[in-house]
Amino acid sequence: MMLTTLSAAAANAGQPPAWMSFLPLVAMGFIFWFLILRPQMRQQKEHRAKIAGLKKNDMVVTAGGLVGKVLKIDDHYVELELGPNVKVKAVRSTIGDVVPPVGATPAND
Repeated sequence: MMLTTLSAAAANAGQPPAWMSFLPLVAMGFIFWFLILRPQMRQQKEHRAKIAGLKKNDMVVTAGGLVGKVLKIDDHYVELELGPNVKVKAVRSTIGDVVPPVGATPAND
């Protein structure tokens, strides 16, 4: 009788708890969030701040690769001057980046 009780206790002691099987999935989810989602959210936040800070005479690059100077800004649209007498109306969310002025150098150089 005692031998069967000891063998049953030994068999149960060898198995890990059930929650331990989910631990690798939780760890992979955390790593995925930390390495992929978090930097992407930060990048989107910076892009939204750039778009919100647009002003007249800024040089911008559109998502299609066009470089132009901002003439007018609306809630949804931006009027760009691509060249002499070439004006284009673009959707504000398609602005990819704001180009810094040519003469501007970083303060730490």
